[in-house]
Amino acid sequence: MELVRKWFARVGAVLTTVSLAVFVPAVAWASTSGGYEVIEAARRGRRGGVGFFGVAGLLCCLVVVGGIVLAVVLVSRNRKRR
Repeated sequence: MELVRKWFARVGAVLTTVSLAVFVPAVAWASTSGGYEVIEAARRGRRGGVGFFGVAGLLCCLVVVGGIVLAVVLVSRNRKRR
């Protein structure tokens, strides 16, 4: 049980670090550069379909999730070799 607790703590720390490293600068940029108005204009322009932002968001999400899974697998493999 201790091993599971340590593993979840490490994964939680990595996910927290990655999310803060990505989202804090993105929010700061959006608040100063007018990025929010661009997103709102894109949302108002298209009501029917997913559009480019939906597809780009999905691809970005898949890349981030894949990177996290790859990092966890690599860390797990390195621990088993020792």
